[in-house]
Amino acid sequence: MNRTGLNCVLAIAIVAGVLFGLYPELDLGIARHFYAIENANHDAFALRLYPSLMRARNFELWTSALLVAPVVAALVIKLVVPWRKMMMPGRAVVFLIATIILAPGIMANVVLKEHWGRSRPIDVTQFGGNEHFVPWWDRRGDCPANCSFVSGDVAGAFWTFAPAALAPPQWRALSYVAAFALGTGMAVLRVMTGAHFPSDVVFAGVFTYLIIWIVYAFIYRWPRTRLSDDDIDRSLGRLTLPVYHFVAVLFGRKTK
Repeated sequence: MNRTGLNCVLAIAIVAGVLFGLYPELDLGIARHFYAIENANHDAFALRLYPSLMRARNFELWTSALLVAPVVAALVIKLVVPWRKMMMPGRAVVFLIATIILAPGIMANVVLKEHWGRSRPIDVTQFGGNEHFVPWWDRRGDCPANCSFVSGDVAGAFWTFAPAALAPPQWRALSYVAAFALGTGMAVLRVMTGAHFPSDVVFAGVFTYLIIWIVYAFIYRWPRTRLSDDDIDRSLGRLTLPVYHFVAVLFGRKTK
C-alpha cells in the first residue's frame, strides 16, 4: 500500500475514464465479441451458461469469504469474551472488516449499483435487450436496481488486496500478484458473460483499491490517526464489557 501502487491505480483511472468516456463504443465493441458466442439453442452471451465458468466465479467469491471468515470470528469471540486478548492483531481486524464493508459492501452494492442506472450488456438494445446503453459516467440509464456500474463481484475479488497488504514482507509481492490475478480473473469472467461492460469492472477495481489504500493509511500510516493493536483491543473491551455485565446480572451470573 505505497504511493507507487496509488499512482498506478490513479493513472489507470484517468486513462480508463477518458478512453471509455470519450469513446463509449469501446464498451460495446468488446462486449459484442462475447455477445456473438452462441450455444446450440442460439442463446447469446452463451459463456454465461457454461458450468465451468460459473464454478470459477463461485471459487473466486468463496476465496474472499474464506479470507474474511477468521477475522469475523476473532471479532465475535472478542465481543463475546471481552476480557480476553484478541486472537488477531486489532488493527488487522478493523482494517479487513472496514474495507470489505466499505468497498464491495457500501461502495459497490449499496451506493453505485442501486443508484447508478447503467444497464448491463445483456439488457441493452444493441444486444437484444430493451434498455438503452449509456456510458460509464452517465447515471441516467434505464436500470431500476442491481445495475451494471460497478461490479460487486469484481470489487469483492479485488478486496483481496487488503489481506495481501498484511502479508509478511517476504510474501507480500506474491500476495499482491495473487490478488491482482483473482480480481482480473473475475473481471474477465463478468465481461465474458454479459454481466458487465469493461469500464464497470475497471472502476470496480480502481474504487476498491482506493478505499483500501485510504483505510490502510488511516490505520497504519498517518501519524494523527495511526492506531495500535492494544488501543483497539482495549476499546473493544470497554465497549463490550458493560453489555456483558448487564446480560450477566440479568441472568444472575457472576461477572469477571
